Amino acid sequence: MTDRSVGSWSSDWPAPAKINLFLHVTGRRADGYHELQTVFRLLDVADRLDFAVTDDGRIRRAASLPGVAEHEDLTVRAAQALRAASGTPLGARIRVHKHLPVGGGLGGGSSDAATTLLALNHLWQTGLSLEALAEIGVGLGADVPVFVHGRTSWGEGVGERLQPLDLPPSWYVILCPESAVSTAEVFADPELTRDSAPIRIPAFLADGGRNDCEPVVCRRYPRVAQALDWLAAFGRPQMSGTGACVFLACSDQGRAGSISDQARKAGWPVLVAEGHDQSAVHARLGSESCRAANGVE
Repeated sequence: MTDRSVGSWSSDWPAPAKINLFLHVTGRRADGYHELQTVFRLLDVADRLDFAVTDDGRIRRAASLPGVAEHEDLTVRAAQALRAASGTPLGARIRVHKHLPVGGGLGGGSSDAATTLLALNHLWQTGLSLEALAEIGVGLGADVPVFVHGRTSWGEGVGERLQPLDLPPSWYVILCPESAVSTAEVFADPELTRDSAPIRIPAFLADGGRNDCEPVVCRRYPRVAQALDWLAAFGRPQMSGTGACVFLACSDQGRAGSISDQARKAGWPVLVAEGHDQSAVHARLGSESCRAANGVE
């Protein structure tokens, strides 16, 4: 058999970002995990991943990621978990092109893991369902299942109980303070609100919500508080997840672009993103399936 340890690459698989349109902490479970309510809004900004299938059974990175050891890389761990669950003898090389900030609350690492599960499930032809892939994903991180299912969603539990939502079109200005927020420290903070009253989807759609982690993060990371204060001149900003990124919803691309231009002039790292109800990686999978059905290599 031809050595496929460096096989042909299947390139440019998107791993989209998300923001949390609100994040309520409604309780703490006996195992220490927190019960949450949130809305995951998928965005059109993304990391991009390339995969090469190999026949040696090994999972390897094709390039290093600064500050992330290979054995800790969620893409490597996701591929290893899929290989173990499916029993495939195949391996893969993985290359990640990072465009999303690490540890910014945009779900970059979790999305990378989900795209790895989805892409290799297709490329290895392992045939696992989305439900099975999401079950693998929740063992890697609470945000992985929403990216596996690939829909803007209402989330509960630790974020794994999902209900798809269709939301009006919206653009977002996202400031990315260069602060490395520790999610574990935020959820361990004694001042974190842990008893928010549960709400229902109509209440969110009518009045929105807040991020219960925001006061803790602002106290611990002053740069996040400064970003929120700066965006507050244009509307009602919020923090995504446990930060550090903060965002402002805009009614149209023009307003988002205008605010982002001012942010750049003020020295803020900034992204402009459009909200999407379906993940770009699922569109890619649909395209791949159509090509296969038509016999296109």
